[in-house]
Amino acid sequence: MSERPNYITPDGFRRLREEYEALFGGERPKLLETIAWAAANGDRSENADYQYGRRRLREIDRRINFLARRMKEAKVTDPARQPDRSRVWFGATVTLADEDDNARIVTLVGEDEADAGTGRISWYSPIARAVRGAAVGDLRRVALPSGEKEYEVMAIAYPPDSSCRT
Repeated sequence: MSERPNYITPDGFRRLREEYEALFGGERPKLLETIAWAAANGDRSENADYQYGRRRLREIDRRINFLARRMKEAKVTDPARQPDRSRVWFGATVTLADEDDNARIVTLVGEDEADAGTGRISWYSPIARAVRGAAVGDLRRVALPSGEKEYEVMAIAYPPDSSCRT
């Protein structure tokens, strides 16, 4: 087991479960049928369908096992229910400005749902670790591969809490 919690948003957990179910309940059974058909065709040493099928089955089984472990270790945390919205915590969307006033918007999410290209960064990334607990107006230094940078927290947002609607 991992030393640190595997935080994940409800949406991220749903996507992991959907991928697991698609592989386990969809692609894997179809592949097993193909392998059985190919095996029935005779010589397996020169049977590309059989060899490819076995290789692909190993890949799918590895991914299924990985997803099962990640879901078992997951600590589903709904950022919409964050009680302290004045500070940066898990699930926050944060607007940062660097020394040159370049704005950068990032959302702090779990490792399994991080996608830097869309601004979704891991809760354990250097920037996320630096801004954790910060309030609007706070300055934070971040050690990046390109060198140290200072960011100011310009805005903090969380998804609306749908359970509080009346």
